This record gives sequence, structure tokens and C-alpha cells, in this order.
Amino acid sequence: MLTGFLFLAASLIINHLASNYADKMASVYVKDIVLDNFPVMNVNLIVNDGALIYIIFTLLYILSDPKRIPFAAKSFALFVLIRSVFITLTHLGPSPQQTYLDPADFLIRLNTGSDYFFSGHTGEPFLMALIFWDNKPMRNVSLAASLIFGAAVLLGHLHYSIDVLAAFFITYSIFSMAKKFFPNDLRLFHKKNTLENQKDSAV
Repeated sequence: MLTGFLFLAASLIINHLASNYADKMASVYVKDIVLDNFPVMNVNLIVNDGALIYIIFTLLYILSDPKRIPFAAKSFALFVLIRSVFITLTHLGPSPQQTYLDPADFLIRLNTGSDYFFSGHTGEPFLMALIFWDNKPMRNVSLAASLIFGAAVLLGHLHYSIDVLAAFFITYSIFSMAKKFFPNDLRLFHKKNTLENQKDSAV
């Protein structure tokens, strides 16, 4: 668990540095088949408040069962670390027309605005859906959140369409890597509680 938290902390620091670099190197806006054909919509409530509610809900759910923490923390840290590499490679500029985002919101203060590829709003809940795939309620909530947030960042012109589409494929690859890199944590994650084992034995 301690290793997971340290890995997560390190990945967040690297992500902050990468985001600042991407912001400094941002160039010009490029044409996008989705953004060019849909008007800008106000999605501030979804991408900020909605995302924050989902993060808190997921965090509390993971913390409710400590054996989930190591694999979830390390998987998310791997996600953040790999995304940090991606956002330093190509420096696209923001859309000239974007939805208004309240600069006082918590999530806005964590991002510089030029860390486009790939979409964290789309990828992070999709990663949780993959991690909790055997848990149908959590899987469905996370999949719904991924689709809603992905649509919102497009309608708000906060991401290019390639950022959202690629997030699903890259996130699946990250999840596959996490299973290979952290097999002991994965086994612990899926280990049943003593009470659950007793119920299964009784059945």
C-alpha cells in the first residue's frame, strides 16, 4: 500500500511538470471533424463538479476495502505516468472557442489546459471500469462516467476527438500492463473476505 501511494505521488508530480511543459510549448489549433461541426456548449458543471463527485465516490469505494488500494493506486499511477509522457510529445494549441471553465474550481487548478492527448476525463473512469469489471454496478457507473465526460469535453471543445477516442485504447493497454506489472496486488484485489468465503462454502 505504501509503495502504491509513493508511486502515485511521484506520478502526480511528473504529471504536473509535464502539464506545465505542454502549456509552454502549445502551438496552434488544428481542424477537427467533431469540433468543427458542433457548437460550443457549457459543460463546466459536468467536467468539473461531475468529475469531482465521481472521483470522491470512487475513492471512498476503494478505501472501503483496503485490499483494493494497492492495485488501484498503482494502476492509476501507471495511467498518470504514461499520460504524462504522451502530453509532452505533441503540442497542439487550444480550440479558439472553448466552454467557460471556472478558474476557482479544484480540477481546473490541477491542469494547465494544454495537456490534450489523451483525455484523462475519458480514460480515468474507463480504467476504473476495467479494474472493477467483475463488479457490475461499479463497472456500469464508471463506463457511464467515461462516456459522459468524453462527450462533455468534446462538446465544450476542451479536447480534440482523437484525444477522447484514443483514451479507450491506450487505457486498455495500461490496464493490461498493470496486470502484468502488479500480479500480487491484483490477486489481493480479487481475494474474497473471510466472511465471503464462509458464505461460498455454505452454498
